Amino acid sequence: MANDQPVPAWMEEPLGVIDRIELLTVSLPFVAPFGTSVATWSCKEALLVRIADKGLVAWGECVADPDPYYASETTTSARHIIRDFLLPELKPDYSLAQLLERFRRVRGNEMAKAALENALLDLLAKRRGLPLHGLLGFAPRRIMSGISIGFQDDVPSLLAKVEEAAASGYHRVKMKIGRGRDVEWVRAVRQRFPGLALMADANGDYAIADAGHLAALDGFALTMIEQPLSYHDIFLHSLLQARLITPLCLDESIHSCDDAEAAIALKSCRVINIKQGRVGGFLEAVKMARLCAAQDIPAWSGGMDETGIGRALNIQLQAAPGFTLPGDTSETRRYFHEDIVEPPVLLDKEGFIAMPQGPGIGVDVMETRVEKYLLDRELAREHGGAARQKAKGKSKK
Repeated sequence: MANDQPVPAWMEEPLGVIDRIELLTVSLPFVAPFGTSVATWSCKEALLVRIADKGLVAWGECVADPDPYYASETTTSARHIIRDFLLPELKPDYSLAQLLERFRRVRGNEMAKAALENALLDLLAKRRGLPLHGLLGFAPRRIMSGISIGFQDDVPSLLAKVEEAAASGYHRVKMKIGRGRDVEWVRAVRQRFPGLALMADANGDYAIADAGHLAALDGFALTMIEQPLSYHDIFLHSLLQARLITPLCLDESIHSCDDAEAAIALKSCRVINIKQGRVGGFLEAVKMARLCAAQDIPAWSGGMDETGIGRALNIQLQAAPGFTLPGDTSETRRYFHEDIVEPPVLLDKEGFIAMPQGPGIGVDVMETRVEKYLLDRELAREHGGAARQKAKGKSKK
């Protein structure tokens, strides 16, 4: 929690001996391939953390991809970090606050840390019979929806996707851009949809030398341009932002509240995308949203094409104050023919998403579906001690 916020009592209570922790990898085929400037994916390979304890089952999802194209972490590296470095820190007499402090010994690896932290949060909320937002003391609210449209083969195909999104009632549409697929493509969308809340996401495909070219996007009333420069840069974005009218949004560059503070101080962006998995988990994301609110920086909850486990957690997160813009929260059917949770994410007639009210993340994980899409299962911890047992599933790739 933020330095000026008291640590809640439930974070100071010992976690106790946990019966069983498993690491599972699943692969869910996408309805259609999703392309960005860095890669195209045809399925969602997700590393899941399953905690079984005294009749309760809790879940976390790692947002890493199987490849290092979006981020340096992968599902394989995250499994290694969780099993060999994070789980050994889990002691029965440690509270969650103490455990997270111990996690600081492991540098980086925010996605791995987030997956385990979020599973533990789900468990703590379920122990108390509370939804996750209730555990944190946040009132439920309807969540604004946003959609991310990957690269399409041509402009007519892009326009068709945007048309479908607008008709569905999404509050914001994000389109991917990259070298050779930017100004004319944005112009076509804006001409067809003059009043649409539209943003462009470059996933770091440009350099500061492209500032003049990117300035051409100022003519299309975009809500923001997301991560135009390198994934590790903050400073050069400040130079670019000074040359643009359109607000810049930082995504891949922001891994902690310290990064967000630096970006705000340097005026590197006017919006921040908070991906809880990228910044180390739910609690750091809450702190970052509070920081953004204090600095009058609009923020939104980014997505990583998660399964219903990660998607439900992102919905719970958006009850926190500071999330003021529509995030990457869209309907399940856009990504998967069949998800591994019930109920699916659906938009209401006004384009909002209802917050699940069940305990923990609020949705039911259908374990028969998990088994259906299972690639790998490993018993990583049992009755408080290490356990190493693996079972292979059938690859769905």
